[in-house]
Amino acid sequence: MQQQISVITLGIADLARSRRFYAEGFGWKPVFENPEVVFYQMNGLMLATWLTRSLEADMRRSLSRPGAFAVAHNVATKDEVQPVIDRLAQYGGKVLRPADAPPHGGFRGYIADPDDHAWEIAWNPAWPISPEGYVTWGV
Repeated sequence: MQQQISVITLGIADLARSRRFYAEGFGWKPVFENPEVVFYQMNGLMLATWLTRSLEADMRRSLSRPGAFAVAHNVATKDEVQPVIDRLAQYGGKVLRPADAPPHGGFRGYIADPDDHAWEIAWNPAWPISPEGYVTWGV
């Protein structure tokens, strides 16, 4: 089986609030939206923000809280990490951890989107980012 992810879907409470965080905070452009879901074309996959009640109905499963995971957004330089976190905070994000250097190297911080999904904003000197935004392990 091919090793890939096609779509990451985040359950959200308020479409407009979530759109503000992603479209204005990150500056990402939606490729499709309706009253329940917004899709963003990423580099090789889609990110969807879907009203939780609709996602629950589709999955036939209750989503009582965000899952135990973090989604990461890597940047090209160490100096970009904290400004990205600060910008996202201006658009409804909640800073979970200001940018600092972890023991394993690099530089990172964490912010939660308006629905409490954790995002790591990171720079890793061992992971170059292509012009298309692809990150490659240990190049």
